[in-house]
Amino acid sequence: MCNHKKNSNMENKKCRCPGSRLERFIQPCLLLLLHERPDSHGYDLLVELKDFGFDASPDPGVLYRNLRRMEQEGLVASQWETGAGGPARRLYQLTPEGEELLHAWSENIKRNKNYLEYFLDRYRSNF
Repeated sequence: MCNHKKNSNMENKKCRCPGSRLERFIQPCLLLLLHERPDSHGYDLLVELKDFGFDASPDPGVLYRNLRRMEQEGLVASQWETGAGGPARRLYQLTPEGEELLHAWSENIKRNKNYLEYFLDRYRSNF
């Protein structure tokens, strides 16, 4: 989350900018991670999300709710991995529909990146 200055004594306060929230960005990140590493466990995905700007310790509940929703939408599939050395764990894979959505997200992010760069260029020219 960004910080901006509250008043003249320069106190920081949480950003009220609606664009600073990343909750929908978790979907393309998960799709990309599953493309890169098929058959990933939820914990592995949770660790990797940090690289995309999510909190140092993302909420596992948010991750698993998203994975369940994505599975219901046919974007990911899962299966139980049962091993001799511990409890069963789910393995997640990207489906062909998930692959298509990953490409669509990529195009959308590229388009938005251009708009954001244009905004920043104009902002810089004024300050």
